[in-house]
Amino acid sequence: MQTPDSPQGDLVHSEAFLHSLMRRQLRLSVFCAALFLVMLIGLPLLNYHFPEWMSVRVLGGFTLSWFLLGIGVFPAVWFIAWFFIRRSMALEREEIAEVARTAQRGR
Repeated sequence: MQTPDSPQGDLVHSEAFLHSLMRRQLRLSVFCAALFLVMLIGLPLLNYHFPEWMSVRVLGGFTLSWFLLGIGVFPAVWFIAWFFIRRSMALEREEIAEVARTAQRGR
């Protein structure tokens, strides 16, 4: 399917712009997913390798393991999501600024 050409030469909706933005956002997505997996796999590994630390009682009598699982995971996931959204929007702004600079040089 052929896309119609914009009479103003709309570079923001060009295939090159979208491809570049999608590639950068893919790298960001992979980074955030890896961070989440490290967190997800890290807790069982901590339990396995450091059982004496993870069985220490903290706030309200919970073991450190349950405390991290029940309370620590939510802020960590929230932070990863917050970071992803902020960085993704920054990538979009950077790409738009680059397109604007390119358009200015072309005039």
